[in-house]
Amino acid sequence: MKFVLASYGTRGDVEPCAAVGRELLRRGHEVRMAVPPQMLGFIESVGLAAVACGPDSLLRDEERDRFSRLQDPVIALCEFVEYATQLWLEMSTVLSTLADGADLILTGMSDKQGLAANVAEHHGIPLATLHCYPIDEFPSMPATLSWLDRQITKEAEDAQRRALGLPQPTGPSAPEHDLLEIQAYDEVCFPGLAARWADVSDRRPFVGALTLELATDADEEVLSWIAAGTPPIYFGFGSTSVESFADSVAMISAACTELGERALIYTGLHGFENIPHFDHVKVVGTLNYATVFPACRAVVHHGGAGTTAAGLRAGIPTLVLWVGHDQPIWAGVVQRLKVGAARHFPTITRHSLVADLCSVLAADCVTRAREVAAAMTKPAQSVAGAADLLEDAARARLG
Repeated sequence: MKFVLASYGTRGDVEPCAAVGRELLRRGHEVRMAVPPQMLGFIESVGLAAVACGPDSLLRDEERDRFSRLQDPVIALCEFVEYATQLWLEMSTVLSTLADGADLILTGMSDKQGLAANVAEHHGIPLATLHCYPIDEFPSMPATLSWLDRQITKEAEDAQRRALGLPQPTGPSAPEHDLLEIQAYDEVCFPGLAARWADVSDRRPFVGALTLELATDADEEVLSWIAAGTPPIYFGFGSTSVESFADSVAMISAACTELGERALIYTGLHGFENIPHFDHVKVVGTLNYATVFPACRAVVHHGGAGTTAAGLRAGIPTLVLWVGHDQPIWAGVVQRLKVGAARHFPTITRHSLVADLCSVLAADCVTRAREVAAAMTKPAQSVAGAADLLEDAARARLG
């Protein structure tokens, strides 16, 4: 069978689709991915065929800022609608070409689900969606902004449907009773959610977090450094940009010195330039979380879905220093499960960091983290479960 997987964003957004894509490929299926251009190399490095779809996702904020700087709000809105519609049409063309002859489309683009649904309708094939958090947990926008967002999306979607030769929609893009919505996180993270979804449990299955668990060249060296001293506290902020990263490293170093801890710090987008050196701190690039996290005392991160799951699976306490998007959701999960603490990143100080680290390193938090880890789905089981669901959905269409 042929599967088309569409995802947009940074590595944390794209990797879940890539993980299930690699499993489908291993099972002998044809797999094609549509990803933002800066992720092509990553996807191809894990053995999957991919095409660029949409602009570099790291430039999204710059594009939004460009429109916000326009002084006339009416002109700004008109230009943004035109830009969004053109972008939607371009992504639709790429995805539609890729979907020719496919048996199913899987999309991880929650904000562009309608785009993938229209392409699936055009080709007469089923659509499945992948969610890394419960979509109804996402903080809602103010009513006016929400209405405006719907109108902009409708303009783009109507233009796409015209281009595909589809009639104007009379309801949701994909019939709810037909849509497979894979929940790529563990049920234990959201107590009560399964009961709330009891009537739709067959189409909203929980599979656990999807990850490639890729080994890196740095893993062995990092494990050797860890083994040479006390287990460190890991600090990392994924693809989130941190203002004055060097100052953040200095603050982390000072907090860990006060507590007698070592720190393992991931550079993320910031590179290694102008980073101060401290004997008890190691600054590193990309790591395999599955290998490194279990050797750490605790993890401190931005609250990305993948990093949170890796920390929970490792059975160590978590401190989430969140910035935005879905990160407050995972901050809430960590607090609700009593496996750690959370704080808004812009508000942290050395004193607050020391206090938060003390709280997550407490014995009751350490014990609770181990208990939750035992309830988490194993990575291989998660990937296999997601692949099984997609195969079943595609076969149902073939009869």
